[in-house]
Amino acid sequence: MTPRLATTTRALVCLLLAVLVATGCSRGKTKDDENEGVPVTELYDKGHASMRMGNWSNAATTFRRLVAQYPYGPHTEQALIEIAYAQYKMGNNEEAISSIDRFIRTYPTHRNIAYMYYLRGLVNSSRDTVFLQRVWSLDSSRRDLASPNQAYADFNTVTERFPNSRYAADARQRMVALRNMFARHEIETALYYLRRGAYVAATERATYLLETYPQSEYQNDAVAVLALAYDRLGNDTLSADARRVLERNEPDHPYLTGSWPNEPWRIRRLNPFATERTAIDSDRD
Repeated sequence: MTPRLATTTRALVCLLLAVLVATGCSRGKTKDDENEGVPVTELYDKGHASMRMGNWSNAATTFRRLVAQYPYGPHTEQALIEIAYAQYKMGNNEEAISSIDRFIRTYPTHRNIAYMYYLRGLVNSSRDTVFLQRVWSLDSSRRDLASPNQAYADFNTVTERFPNSRYAADARQRMVALRNMFARHEIETALYYLRRGAYVAATERATYLLETYPQSEYQNDAVAVLALAYDRLGNDTLSADARRVLERNEPDHPYLTGSWPNEPWRIRRLNPFATERTAIDSDRD
């Protein structure tokens, strides 16, 4: 090999090594490295661009980097809000609750504090919703109601402490839906007691529903439970009183025709692919 050829070969080898090293460094660059040193406004806009495209994971990563690099200022406070929202959209409900609670403790008088209570209500409303429950429309009133109860408290905070906020009206509507869910839980329990012949327990549940959730979607069903349970207990006076109330409030209720409660077929309950239905649903078909 001539000296000139050897020199050329060494130069090519060095150039190839330089390209490989540069490529390796580029591939090893993380998302945080890309955001390192980027101005706060640029990071903020980059995070919002990801949110507009529905890339919630990338948005959360960008906003977290913003908070790490710029721990103080209005952009940081808003970034914390956006992180919680992105976690909610990704279904990371536990992380979202943690982010919201931390924000409320740190900025209790923030101008967007009403929104954070509202967002916490949204998260708690879907906190225990699992994939199968969404696919097969399982009855949420028959599950653990701890999170829905917390959601109700969150929405109630919005309506009472921030009645003029832009979130108050929607919070009130969601509270109505939650109250109906709680009332449905009570009526389903009362119907269970009826099936078991526990008529006193059924009357207690129906009475509790009427006293705790007045004007709910299931109030007339509660009156029907009272009429039926008192009839089975042999208390004709109270049974007739409940029947008169039902005739006045809902004259076409199926109890008045003797076809209530209408339990779904047993074979339907054995079908794992059927949507979950109860006597309440059958009566409304």
